Amino acid sequence: MASTTDLAAEPAPLHKHPYHLVDPSPWPLAGAFAGGAFVLGIVLLSHYGIHWMLYLGVASVLATMFFWWRDVIREARTPGMHTPVVRIGLRYGMALFIASEVMFFVAFFWAYFHFALYPQHVSGAAEAVWPPQGIHTFDPFGLPFLNTMILLLSGCTVTWAHHSLLHNDRKGLIAGLALTVLLGISFTTFQVIEYSEAPFAFTGGIYPSTFFLATGFHGFHVLVGTTFLLVCLIRASRGAFTPERHFGFEAAAWYWHFVDVVWLFLFVCIYLWGAGDIMEH
Repeated sequence: MASTTDLAAEPAPLHKHPYHLVDPSPWPLAGAFAGGAFVLGIVLLSHYGIHWMLYLGVASVLATMFFWWRDVIREARTPGMHTPVVRIGLRYGMALFIASEVMFFVAFFWAYFHFALYPQHVSGAAEAVWPPQGIHTFDPFGLPFLNTMILLLSGCTVTWAHHSLLHNDRKGLIAGLALTVLLGISFTTFQVIEYSEAPFAFTGGIYPSTFFLATGFHGFHVLVGTTFLLVCLIRASRGAFTPERHFGFEAAAWYWHFVDVVWLFLFVCIYLWGAGDIMEH
């Protein structure tokens, strides 16, 4: 919530109410067509080997994201638009988005624990055990543990950046964000190495399917979060954030902490609790 001093310093709303009425924008419609082209591209590539539609869809989605968020940043810089009430609404929106992401991962954990607790439901299994016979799992205290330490450290660095911003320490803000981005890139690099050394393939049964879906989608979220923080780093270097107005960075920090927590559950449940015969190095 904004303090009394912040409210007094706020410019008057542009309308007779504190809410922000968005001007007509082409980006929702453009985003719908871009998303449709992207999905159609996946279908054409999967069934007919046609690539160009997928490339067009990806380029269209990225362009829509860039221009749409550019307009949002411009709105935030316009006095009287992002009033305290509007900023509260933005916080509620981000909180609900993260809640929907939680439910997204609940589905993967549900699938994993269904077969882990009831291995007799695995079709074609000669024996009701989990992991299934013939599956060698990763050593949880190898690369998975290293990636756990990397994400925990990144949670500390992004908190350092947030603390520096609140105290108007621009150097600390930039240093903390830069370290967090580097740690995010390091996590992704080690996960790629881990996947390249995996003793099972995605099509090798229910264990590889649940493993790659859960950890792979988490890896995708790390990429999104790293990009999110990289944009914040660029904006911070340009002086876009102040101790009073920095919700863009705050939302990125929330998202990054969410990614950290999900990985802790993945590490404990899949790598540690679900470990079987460890693959040979």
